[in-house]
Amino acid sequence: MPRHVQVLIAGGGPVGLAAAVELGRRGVDCLVVEVRPTVSRARPRCKTLNVRTMEHLRRWGLADRLRARAPLPVSWSQDVVFCTSLAGRELSRFTGVLGLAAEGDRFPETGQQAPQYVLEEVLREAVEELGACRLVLGSRVVAVSQTDDMVSVTVENGSGQRSTVTADFVIGCDGPRSVVREQIGSRYVGGEFLRPNFGMVFESTGLWDHVRHGPAVQYWIINRSAPALVGPLDRRNTWWAIAFGVDRETGEREAHRIIDGVAGRHVPAEVVSTDPWTARMQIVDRMRHGRVFLAGDAAHLNPPFGGHGLNTGIGDAVDLGWKLAASLAGWGAPGVLDSYESERRPVQERVIREATANMRVLSTELLADNLDETGPAGEEARRAAGARIQETKRAEFHSLDLVLGLRIPASPILPVGGKGSAGEARKGARLPHVFLDDGRSLYDLLGDGLTLLALGGRGPEVTAVEEAARVRGVPLTVVNLPEAASSAYARRLGARLLLVRPDQVVGWLGGEAPGDALALVDTLRGCPRQSAAPRAGRRPRPAGP
Repeated sequence: MPRHVQVLIAGGGPVGLAAAVELGRRGVDCLVVEVRPTVSRARPRCKTLNVRTMEHLRRWGLADRLRARAPLPVSWSQDVVFCTSLAGRELSRFTGVLGLAAEGDRFPETGQQAPQYVLEEVLREAVEELGACRLVLGSRVVAVSQTDDMVSVTVENGSGQRSTVTADFVIGCDGPRSVVREQIGSRYVGGEFLRPNFGMVFESTGLWDHVRHGPAVQYWIINRSAPALVGPLDRRNTWWAIAFGVDRETGEREAHRIIDGVAGRHVPAEVVSTDPWTARMQIVDRMRHGRVFLAGDAAHLNPPFGGHGLNTGIGDAVDLGWKLAASLAGWGAPGVLDSYESERRPVQERVIREATANMRVLSTELLADNLDETGPAGEEARRAAGARIQETKRAEFHSLDLVLGLRIPASPILPVGGKGSAGEARKGARLPHVFLDDGRSLYDLLGDGLTLLALGGRGPEVTAVEEAARVRGVPLTVVNLPEAASSAYARRLGARLLLVRPDQVVGWLGGEAPGDALALVDTLRGCPRQSAAPRAGRRPRPAGP
């Protein structure tokens, strides 16, 4: 156990590991403390990695590695089916769901269906490959205290032995029962849906032989004996299921009856694990106290419908990771850390609202008579059910406008523009993507610091931004696109110059050079215009809670 690290991360689930990758790739010395010695495959929880998460994995050089490990390739299925059972009647379906279908230039990476444990295993490997990172397993954070200059963290191993590590900053990624959240006096606010749900993983040899609806990533089961959501974890025998309205005791007692109800006939099955839960719509009253931050489930919880929870946590890790790295490198001023909560909270709140809306209509709300009947009554019942499904569930499976369209409405590190000024609609949003003629993604050209996209060739305006970045010690990558691509992209954006942040968010854009390049760079690095240039290696003093 080291005595001191720059960043200590409590919790080595996907969010904590993602934060370590974001930091470690930038040379930040970080320690991840995780209680689980091995990644458990018993409860896969999240199974949807959305387009935005896959874009980050591409930036880290991990997208192809993860896809190679995923049991369900994107080409296998891009459908969600609603049916009376796996062997029963089909009521409706959605195709091209959850970002699994390519859409031209809109994004460089499609989404990917993969159990959470696959992502964790890939991220653990990546952390261990980074020289700046250390992963300590079988231990947990039990206490946190801080001064103006550092954080003191007590770590307990599996034998009960305790040691102390000091850190410049701490990130609490230790989930809903977060010790870090408790230690800094932060608490969840919001509600909880009291109706129980019973999750399980089961193996059933030959179940695929009875599926009438072809491959799908999810099957919504609409029948009175087992209203449920079910899907394959692989193309062999392993399945996950959520039985709606079923409590722990009933689920454990009647698991095989539920499986038979889902299948539409008796099938041999072995229950691998169970996971009872209730939906929570909660967010913490504060995500930061001094040098300690919260991310992922330690900061916010939402219903799983739509697959946004883990992906939102990865977004937290990326946002906080580059900002901590900038602060530790000396070019990020205190304002860059102040922006973490102000930028992420609106995103998290919107995701909670959308996931809650998705939960309003589940299999239990779609039950109707005659759905399995032959003849006119059955046909009419299925037609009505299909119409309601299309009306109420489309937004859940076609949510790219939410995933890619999230925009930071206001931030202390985004310049304020006048109403109707050029680029105001795109500032704070994800950089629009484009593939170049040689097949490269524009995102592959972006740097780890700020990136200046010069769409009108190299001129004095480029030099002005370069000089401002040099004076302030800000790493800057200048990208000049080929002339044809540059002109087309400039027309699309209505701007010739763009400054892009490390998280692929547009920080500023305009038709000509900024009026004061130093002021612009100062804003983007979280520092007022009059601030002096940072000294190399200086540790910033964070703002108060």
